[in-house]
This record gives sequence, structure tokens and C-alpha cells, in this order.
Amino acid sequence: MPENTHSPRDSLGSTLGSGGSQLNLNADDPAIPRKSQHNLASATGGNPDEPHSGLPEKDRTSTIPESLRKSALVDDQASLPPKEQDIIVVDWDGPDDPENPKNWPEKKKWASAVSVSLFTFISPLASSMITPAIFQVAEDLHITSSIQISLTISIYILAYAVGPLVLGPLSEIYGRSRLLQLANLIFLIFNLVCGFAKTKGQLIAFRFLSGIGGSAPLSVGGGVLSDMWNADKRGRAVGIYSLAPLLGPAIAPVVGGWIAEKSTWHWVFYSVSIADAVVQLIGMRYLSETYAPVLLQWKADKIRKELAGDTEKGDPRLVKTVYEIQKGEIRMKEFLIQSLCRPFALFFQEPIIQLFGIYLAFVYGTVYLLLTTIPTVFTDVYHEKIGIAGLHYISLGLGLTVSAQIGSRALDRVYRRYKAKNNGVGKPEYRLPPAIVGTSFLPVGLLMTGWSAQEHVHWIVTDIGFAFVGVGSASAFQCLNAYIIDSFPRYAASALASVTCLRSLAGFGFPLFAPYMYKALGFGKGDTILAAFCLVVGSPALILFWIYGERIRGMSRRATTAPPAIPKA
Repeated sequence: MPENTHSPRDSLGSTLGSGGSQLNLNADDPAIPRKSQHNLASATGGNPDEPHSGLPEKDRTSTIPESLRKSALVDDQASLPPKEQDIIVVDWDGPDDPENPKNWPEKKKWASAVSVSLFTFISPLASSMITPAIFQVAEDLHITSSIQISLTISIYILAYAVGPLVLGPLSEIYGRSRLLQLANLIFLIFNLVCGFAKTKGQLIAFRFLSGIGGSAPLSVGGGVLSDMWNADKRGRAVGIYSLAPLLGPAIAPVVGGWIAEKSTWHWVFYSVSIADAVVQLIGMRYLSETYAPVLLQWKADKIRKELAGDTEKGDPRLVKTVYEIQKGEIRMKEFLIQSLCRPFALFFQEPIIQLFGIYLAFVYGTVYLLLTTIPTVFTDVYHEKIGIAGLHYISLGLGLTVSAQIGSRALDRVYRRYKAKNNGVGKPEYRLPPAIVGTSFLPVGLLMTGWSAQEHVHWIVTDIGFAFVGVGSASAFQCLNAYIIDSFPRYAASALASVTCLRSLAGFGFPLFAPYMYKALGFGKGDTILAAFCLVVGSPALILFWIYGERIRGMSRRATTAPPAIPKA
């Protein structure tokens, strides 16, 4: 190694990048045990949404090797207890550090938000795009059973139930961006391969594998938004992100039907893969890493590398991120087990996840039930051609879009209004008023679609009902996803993974029983049962959490937990 001709100030400064970041050094004072094995979450305090995530200012004095005492990065008044080893604590350079994702320029934040929303849109698009061409597929691949035909479509949604349970927690270890890019590449490859399938077994298997890759943004995307915005500013981004998994399946049948009519079912998969390749390139260019523990870990690694070249400056083994100090050291095997079990623990231990997860599962299942029954309603009841019947998906998509545009703005406005009334203190419960209003459209829409089809009322009434279902569904997803992210800001990916698993099981199962339900009960009674569930479960749950939500969160073990340290290999 060449002789170092720079001062410690110059050399250490070179390890910090060009972002103007600063190294915070921390002593082994009583707040930080020597071996860093104690959980210091209680010592950090403060709002989890505050940009500065480190230790309290009173704990920021340092014990520093003599070779570093002249550096401008070090407090000249720092004490040097002779019996304690020095710990170099890597943290954000104060609350305005430009490298902290919460302090990024809005342009950079929205570039990442739009990128992850595109990932979240293109994957659900593939879930139902094959629906209009499914009989072409059945004829070419010799699929004769109606169950197998339904399974060909629904197996993709079943993968949505499995993937997030692994991918969501892994994003809290390896970071958001890299995992999203890799998962989308898996989706791209296997979705493309679906177009080359020669047997029904191949198609079902490839659909499942592509769904695994495509499931990542459904849970990880919420974590990206939580990383970049504080609670009173993230509503609009959450609204757009939450719209994507609903709008994609609503648009897909219209596009898929046109492609299948002009070409073959193979091009349904090819076209999605081409579009996803474009999205992949956009993500590679604009989707930045946002997870604070990973960003600080990268920063710490640069410092360790610098110290390894000149040990007089300090021991690389004593360089720790603030999250490692807070959580204590933990090995990769143990950390993986804890992370992969977290979505299950959240579901079984957190009433927030249980009630809202069940309700969102019902909403998601209902949307997919309608997606699979729209062709039947308009071909059998209204005697329309398949191509014309597919246009009625637009009514559902219109309701989703209108709700997203209005709801995303209302989320932040209502939140800030209640926050101002509460002396500037925000609460996740302030996300619920728009949901209480918006979700009331869901049972109304179900009753309109069911009974208008049952009684052969003009098709425009049925379309209005589908639009109302879209309004209610989008409102539920926007508001409740925002509530979950606000309640579990540090484990947003795992929390959403738990909810995504449950709702995907419903999205898989509802279309399978729908034909039998409508055959036995008719459209009117069948949709009345669904509407009754909305009124019995959905509305009381929202009111319950509006009144008692803060008390329920107070009993939570994870709602205010700090982010985990990145474990050593």
C-alpha cells in the first residue's frame, strides 16, 4: 500500500463520499454497554419518522484514538475514559443530512416512488391479462377441466401469498432496491418463458414462478415509501402505490383481449415481458436504495476499509452503525430466522394486521371475483360479444382511478388537519376518516352489480356498480396500507408481507368458488352476501380502530421498534 501522505482529516473525509456526510463517534458511556449486546431502542426515543435516527445528543460524546483527535469530525472536548475501548458510531450527519432518504429532494423521492409503483403495476397486470385468451390456451394445451382452467389464472395469485413472506423480510436485510431489481428479473424471465410453454404443467409452473418474482413490490414497495417520507407527507405516494395492484388487473383483460384477437395467446406474455423490460431499465436508473440500516452499513464499510489500511486511526472492528448499537450484534443465521418469521408473528400477535388483513383480503378477493365474472355477466345476461364485454372492465378501472386521485390528496390533507388539532402530533388513526367514507361505496356497488344483472336492468347500472366497487376498493387499500405503514414504519415490508399473503390467498380462492356461488344463489343474492360482509366486518373494524387504535398500538410489541442491525456474516 502506498505511503499515506494525507492527514487523518483528509483520509477519513475521503471515506465519507461526496455527500458531505459526517462520522459520528460515540463513547462506551453508560448508555452503550461495551459489547453492545443490550437493546437501546428505549434510549433513542423520539418520533420514528424523524430524519435523524441515531442516539440522543447527550450520548454523542466520544472516546477517540489519539490519531483522530485533531480531525474536525471529532469533538475536541470529548472525554477519554482510560478503561473503555473506543467505538466509532456511524450515523446520519444530523437531522438535515442530505444522504438520509427523508431529506432527499422531492424529485429524487418521486423518481423512486414512481419506479416502485411501476413494478407494482406491471406484475398484477400479468395476473389477469391472460383471462380473455384462456380458451385459446385451453385448446392449444389440451386443458379440459374447468378447475384447471381457473388454476391457470389463479396460480399466479397463489404465488403472491408465498413470495412476500420471504422477500419482504429479506428487504430488511439486504435493502429494498437490490431485492426489487432481482425479483423483477425473475418475474421477467419466467413470464417470458410462459409464452413458450408446451404443456399445461409447464404453464402453471412458470406462472407460479413468475408470480413469486412479481410479488416483491407488493410488500417491499410500502417500505420504500416509509423510508423516504414522514407520515404527514407520504399519503399521496401511498395512494398511487396502492392503486397499482388494483388498476393493473382491471386494465389487463382489455389489453389482453385485443392482443389475443389480433395475434395469439403467446403474445400476451411476450408483450408483458417487453413492457417489464422497459420498467426494469427505469428501475435500474431511478430506483435508489432507501433503507437506512443498509445505507449506514455501506457507509460503515467504507470507513472500515479505510481503517484497515491504517490501523493507527482505529480498529475497524469497532466501527458500528447506530442500528448495530441499538440492537446489538446478531449473526446472519439467527437474523434470517427472526426476519422470515416476522410476518407470521405480526399476523398472530398484532390485532391491526389481523383485522385489516382479513378486511383487505376480502376486498382483494372480491375484486378478483368480479374480474373473472365480468365476461360471464355481459355475455350470458346482456348477450354481448366477448370483445364488447371486455370493455366493461373500464368501469372498474375508472372507479379505481378516480378514487386514487381524490383519496391520495385527502389522505395527507385530513392527516395534517387532525395533526394540527392535536398540537402537531400525528397518529396513524388520522388515516381512517377517508376510509370510513370511501369504503361505503363498496357494499352499494356490490348490490347494484348483483341485482341489476339478476333483474336484467340496463347495463349502465351494472357498470356504475362496478365503478362504485372500484372506488371503495381503492379507498380501502390506500387508507389501510397507509395506516399499516404508519403503525409499523420500521417493519413496513414485513407488515405488508403479512397482509399481502392473506389477501392473495383470497384473490386465489374467490374466483374458484364464484361460479358455484352464483350458480346456486344467482348474482343478486351472491353479491348481497358479499355486501353484508363489508357492512358487518369492514365498517366496525374502521370505527373500532378510530376509537381504540392508539390503545391497541400501545400494547404492540413492534409498532415502535427500531430497525434491525445488519448482521455479520
